[in-house]
Amino acid sequence: MKRFLALAAAAWLGGTAPSHAACGEDTGACSIEMGTYHARVPEGPVKGAILYLHGFGGSGEGALRPKDWVNTALDRGYVLIAPDGLPYAEGRGRGWSFIPGRPKLRDEPAFLQAVRDDAAARFGFTAERVILSGFSIGGSMTSYMACDVPDSFAAYAPVAGGFWRPHPTGCAGPVRLLHTHGWTDGTVPLEGRVLRGRDATDPEALVQGDIFYTLRMWREVNACNQLRADRYVTKGDFMRRAWDRCADGSALEFALFPGGHVVPQGWAGMMLDWYEGL
Repeated sequence: MKRFLALAAAAWLGGTAPSHAACGEDTGACSIEMGTYHARVPEGPVKGAILYLHGFGGSGEGALRPKDWVNTALDRGYVLIAPDGLPYAEGRGRGWSFIPGRPKLRDEPAFLQAVRDDAAARFGFTAERVILSGFSIGGSMTSYMACDVPDSFAAYAPVAGGFWRPHPTGCAGPVRLLHTHGWTDGTVPLEGRVLRGRDATDPEALVQGDIFYTLRMWREVNACNQLRADRYVTKGDFMRRAWDRCADGSALEFALFPGGHVVPQGWAGMMLDWYEGL
């Protein structure tokens, strides 16, 4: 009865067919040696999976609550996997340990790879068909994974988060990546900003990176043979540009939308169309 009520509530709140949630009979987190994660599984055939990283102060459970992108992904047959970041001090929620110059409190690449493999075994999808995505600082963690261990996931789709300063001096290899960002984002501005310290030269500074510099890095990593994009799409909710003449097996697109620091309406459909068209 408890399981039935949980599924009925999920269906009512989400406005779509119910999905299996988390692990076992309860809706608690799935647990592995290095941490925890949450999951939602579509009722129909499974096409692939999205491993999604929450933003600053969030949680895996909270990351799977938004109706728009979560329902779209479930309806299209994707398992949703949302790991929990490490707890911040003083009850400020959770985050990811990757910022340059800061102590690494957990081997995040190893943790995310372990979550991928555990979820694939539990929920019956292929580990090689997992998209890594994330919002805000989760988008930044996604970008660093794409840079450091690009073969870990089938594609990368950061939203509103990129590199921090000092920017990486290089990345491991070509990637398939779609970066989405709000034109009026004031929390993670396109040009970056100083969060702590005098400026970027301060050794104690905490500085968000420049998204345009990040895109230049991806063009170099993917061996794109020009700086000008090959395709522009200006209709619909997103203004997109794509670089096509690049390394075999790579993909690079940038999508702007007229909004702030949010996951925009329609993002999941746009992102999955891009991924399924690769």
